[in-house]
Amino acid sequence: MRSALIALAFIGLSFGACSNAAKDKAPKKKEYKYYCTMHPEIGADKPGVCSKCGMQLVEREADK
Repeated sequence: MRSALIALAFIGLSFGACSNAAKDKAPKKKEYKYYCTMHPEIGADKPGVCSKCGMQLVEREADK
């Protein structure tokens, strides 16, 4: 009985460790200073145009 509880605890801890490792390896999204309003994933650190639609990139509002 005791060995079964230990095995269950080990399995539970193993799954918890695996789920956290996957989150740590996820790529970080870069916050660009300028972005496309139609395609927010497209951006640049200087003014320009969107590579998908050609719209002007707009400046992101500063956090207060």
